[in-house]
Amino acid sequence: MRVTPTAIAGVLLIEPKVFADERGFFFESFNERAFAQATGVAAKFVQDNHSHSVRNTLRGLHYQINQPQGKLVRAAAGEIFDVVVDLRRSSPTFGRWVGEQMSAENKKMVWIPPGLAHGFIVLSESADFLYKTTDYWAPQHERTLLWNDPDLAIAWPLAGEPILAAKDRLGKCLSEAEVFD
Repeated sequence: MRVTPTAIAGVLLIEPKVFADERGFFFESFNERAFAQATGVAAKFVQDNHSHSVRNTLRGLHYQINQPQGKLVRAAAGEIFDVVVDLRRSSPTFGRWVGEQMSAENKKMVWIPPGLAHGFIVLSESADFLYKTTDYWAPQHERTLLWNDPDLAIAWPLAGEPILAAKDRLGKCLSEAEVFD
């Protein structure tokens, strides 16, 4: 596995070793020992999530203010543009974002430590998105950062208006959002 740090401390791009031949391919999407050795992260995952979305669906930017979750994310089918925003006030990259195009074809994964907001937009006809979390979903602690906050200026690869859930339309700008110390 190849691990590449991003511009935000702790956010890692992970490219698994893929074994491919005329039959197809095989790769380990997660191996606790290999993950810890390659990343230096000893994550204990407690929940696996799977979402299916159609083209131009934008999910996020979500985080939990209490019970913050670390996430290991990947596209199992289709293609997405994944975005992470640093919400750790003590971080030198507070308020900055990084984005990565991920697909079933490129098999890239992203490790997102607790204290960051996360979202993605579907670029293909549809996409299946898988993610492991280090804490359980706690809807009472879930918060949403506004996907199009002008202060963040996220360069979403959009064709028109995205398809949004009601909670994503009502997200808060970073200047008004609850953040981490």
